[in-house]
Amino acid sequence: MPLPDHIVIRRTGPEDWAVFRDLRLRMLADTPLAFLETLEHARQLGEDEWRRRAGSGAEADTPWFVAEDVTTGGWAGIMGGRLDGGDPLLVGVFVDPEHRGRESGVTDALLDGVEDWARGRGDRILLHVHEDNPRAIAFYRRRGFVPTGRLVPYPLPPYGEERELRKALR
Repeated sequence: MPLPDHIVIRRTGPEDWAVFRDLRLRMLADTPLAFLETLEHARQLGEDEWRRRAGSGAEADTPWFVAEDVTTGGWAGIMGGRLDGGDPLLVGVFVDPEHRGRESGVTDALLDGVEDWARGRGDRILLHVHEDNPRAIAFYRRRGFVPTGRLVPYPLPPYGEERELRKALR
């Protein structure tokens, strides 16, 4: 489904720090087991850290793609990538509840952005998803991700494990 005309996908920069922070806090409140950070920790961070995080989205190895509503300036969702010397990794996935679902096109458009970035950096992209996040697992499977068989311990309550999934990019 194509995006509505008022939603654009773009990369973040340091000037986006306040909107980036607000979205991150919504992410952590909505789906705490999807991120390796607690809401309490994120609330304590200062402006310099938020500027650094938002600014990293413009860097080659750590992009952040946001779905911005150009009529309001609000963000409907975010996805990031990270390259640590191995395969590209999908990180920080969140779409606001009112923009979720195939019909809105936001989640698919954000993933398209990350996959386009990853294609220049590897033959596949990886991600880790908590075993108790069936909505996310279903989306990734619909988009062609398959389990690698690797499980990664999730270090925060409620603990458990994250499944590693991969998708061929070529």
